[in-house]
Amino acid sequence: MTTAFSSASDAAPAKAGKQSIVSAWDDAHAATLDEAHLLLYRSNLLGADKAITNFGGGNTSAKIPMTDPLSGEQVEVLWVKGSGGDLGSIRLDGFATLYMDKLNALRGRYRGLEHEDEMVGYLPHCTFNLNGRAASIDTPLHAYIPRRHVDHMHPDALIAIAACKNSRALTAQIFEGELGWLPWQRPGYDLGLKLEQMVREQPALKGIVLEGHGLFTWGDTAKSCYENTLNVIRRADAWLGSNATGAAFGGQRHAALPNGERAALAARLMPLLRGKISQAEYKLGHFDDSAAVLEFVCSNDLQALAALGTSCPDHFLRTKIRPLVLDYTPEAPDFDALVAGLDDALEAYRKDYAAYYQRCARANSPAMRDPNPVIYLIPGVGMLSFAKDKATARIAGEFYINAINVMRGANGVDAYVGLPEQEAFDIEYWLLEEAKLQRMPKPKSLAGRVALVTGGAGGIGQAVARQLLAEGACVMLTDIDQSALDSACQALSRQAGSDAVAAVRADITREDDVAGVIDNVALRFGGVDLLVSNAGIASASPLEDTSLETWQRNMSVLATGYFLVSRSAFRSMTSQGLGGSIVYVASKNGLVASAGASAYCTAKAAEIHLARCIALEGAPHGIRVNVVNPDAVIRGSRIWDGKWKEERAASNKIGSDDIEEFYRQRSLLKRSVLPEDIAEAVYFFASEKSAKSTGNILNVDAGNAGAFTR
Repeated sequence: MTTAFSSASDAAPAKAGKQSIVSAWDDAHAATLDEAHLLLYRSNLLGADKAITNFGGGNTSAKIPMTDPLSGEQVEVLWVKGSGGDLGSIRLDGFATLYMDKLNALRGRYRGLEHEDEMVGYLPHCTFNLNGRAASIDTPLHAYIPRRHVDHMHPDALIAIAACKNSRALTAQIFEGELGWLPWQRPGYDLGLKLEQMVREQPALKGIVLEGHGLFTWGDTAKSCYENTLNVIRRADAWLGSNATGAAFGGQRHAALPNGERAALAARLMPLLRGKISQAEYKLGHFDDSAAVLEFVCSNDLQALAALGTSCPDHFLRTKIRPLVLDYTPEAPDFDALVAGLDDALEAYRKDYAAYYQRCARANSPAMRDPNPVIYLIPGVGMLSFAKDKATARIAGEFYINAINVMRGANGVDAYVGLPEQEAFDIEYWLLEEAKLQRMPKPKSLAGRVALVTGGAGGIGQAVARQLLAEGACVMLTDIDQSALDSACQALSRQAGSDAVAAVRADITREDDVAGVIDNVALRFGGVDLLVSNAGIASASPLEDTSLETWQRNMSVLATGYFLVSRSAFRSMTSQGLGGSIVYVASKNGLVASAGASAYCTAKAAEIHLARCIALEGAPHGIRVNVVNPDAVIRGSRIWDGKWKEERAASNKIGSDDIEEFYRQRSLLKRSVLPEDIAEAVYFFASEKSAKSTGNILNVDAGNAGAFTR
């Protein structure tokens, strides 16, 4: 069995001073670009290197002379990364464009710190050329720095210095007056004015460190700005590496469990934990046991540092202010004790979070959000992260690794300091952030759900996966054909993104393979909510010519295979306690006998009856089980590409090329049945549209009187 992903790493953790930040600037390519595209080029280069800035973090800008579409005159326009988006993948339409003269005119509207947020409402009035991209809260920070090109990055090395107890003194020592320093302040209009003042008063500065936050750098050209940013980060990283003292995080307290044991424990734990935190909203999980994570979770200072919380606003907006450290001793592993302590640990975290909210909430603060942790640290095992979608869960984990790197660097040369609690709250519950959340589109019908699709490389399997992905689910494909599985996974990833799709090769007739599939689903997504049992074979021959091997092969795949997958998925669903839906893709032949196909028909009938039996046992757990019965789904089918097509053509005394027309004319509606038709039916049973349906059969066969259920 092979997987399409890997979660474990035994590589050495990245040490401060060891990052390789290399310029990727291509002068020949840059010479072909105008100023706007040079900004885009610089932004993509910076965003592609996580040692420079984290996903979705940081901003870039350029002040560009442009022709005003109304007056025809040359005006100065600020191009700045718009609200949301990621520098590594941003395109030109991801930048907001604003008239600099109008931004300068806003100075007369500013009424002081207590009126900060109202300034954001003025930004749309400064829009150049009707650009619909919303300007971010960082716009004034870029606008008022009197330099043509400006970068605002969140490199771990700089944040480590910015989060030190003696951040200001260290900045002066390391950069010898070439970088300025400003104390922590929430991004906004006033901070933009302070940046401007410092640059005007100290024109030789190459950048400014924002305490507990990040770095501003600039240049006269796109290239000089890019290289200045890289040079500052390299200098910080080299200094940290040369001046760090003592073992990271107070040295090692625990030895990490072996790779396989870590993954096995996480696979067992994640569905249980997911069930406990998904009562109000489905969550998806991510497991990380990389070297940097293991170094931290196995350290002496784990509890103390985790309690301090994160510093950079980008970090805790993704991870909450602090993680939950689970009580686990890898030297005396006791999984049952770990599970037994989950409820108390979660309840204590929720109470602590509620108390934090009550202490810090202001009269106009938004209502308290989900009080469950996002980050879970397990000594000797690794880190779990849970969020409303897979990408957010993965990125939250990446952000906490940024926080780990910051803590390592800061504690190596000084003492790490988290953001003050009230300041953290004011960022987390910022009304502008709340407004952004309220503008998010309504979740799709299967958002947060995890689907396992067997026979996922076939025509029906891929159509089902496409349908479920379109409705917001994450999908794990499994199939026995590795090449076809890889191709299907790649195609679906292009549609839905690599976070939402994964694949694992397995033979569903093998008990160990099936158990491995369920473990892979848990490790990749946190559990399973939907099982689409679709793996299939077909055979046709008169009874007297049907070999025992053919009979057993049909029973093995279509009955035993369905049983093994259902049993494992059922166990995972019951451990979660969130209910679930199992859908069998059976066949019209499970209801209607067909001469010359006794092995196939009998196995399909067994599928249908197995589904009914599981429906009885699943009902008390909220697990629904239903059946979709296709007939003659020929297009896109790997089954019909082979011997089965020839066998059915011979049985019906027609040519192989006439098979689709034969079945179309045989149906009552005279229509072909396509993989997408089956996918629609599967989606109906998988979704809440059929929340009160279990033990049912839906025929998708264009009409066959013999298959009418009675």
